[in-house]
Amino acid sequence: MLTQYQEARRDVRADVLGVIEKLSEVNTKALEAVSSSDVAMMEEIRKDLKSINKTTEEIDNKLVVIFARYTPEAKDLREMVSYLKITSGFNRIKTSLNGYLKNMQGMLSDDDANIKQFIKESLSINLCTINAFDKTIEMFKTFNDNEKIKDLASEIDVEYAKTDDIYALLEKSIIQKMKEAEGNVEEYFNLLKYIRKNLKIIDRLDSIAQRIIFARMGGKL
Repeated sequence: MLTQYQEARRDVRADVLGVIEKLSEVNTKALEAVSSSDVAMMEEIRKDLKSINKTTEEIDNKLVVIFARYTPEAKDLREMVSYLKITSGFNRIKTSLNGYLKNMQGMLSDDDANIKQFIKESLSINLCTINAFDKTIEMFKTFNDNEKIKDLASEIDVEYAKTDDIYALLEKSIIQKMKEAEGNVEEYFNLLKYIRKNLKIIDRLDSIAQRIIFARMGGKL
């Protein structure tokens, strides 16, 4: 039979996993909506994000209760502290996802064919982010396997590096188009800004992966 502390810890782990699975689901839907230029779908997806902050606040409150009631030993304390950092990362991902969808709603309402083509090309970044979400979720599910979570973290690093390369090529193409454009320079500049914001999602996932490693094996937080 599990002790009250073990049950509380298991409950928090389940909640944390639930949040990242929700964010992953929304991120996948976002790719579908943007690739099909479905502005209405983007608005619906944004509504799915509204509960994230409330859920992460509930997780943080549960963690505070665990600290106060059970005084976890060093190893467990490390895991609980990591979750406080991770929930902060979840909130930032939620903000980035919401902002990205809002910005794409405006961009895809524009009739500029070049902008729509650049958005289509940028979706390779979204695919990398989907892969990173899958690997991060697997890290939570294989938490007790040190080698596995290190391997998964390295694979997330690879996906992150890919997004940098994709953005660099896209930026070069957009800047070239900006030089040729007569009236849409600001729109192209904004598109680059919005794509950079989208890159923050995988940046946060990379940070969360490092926090999972810390929770399991220690090191620097």
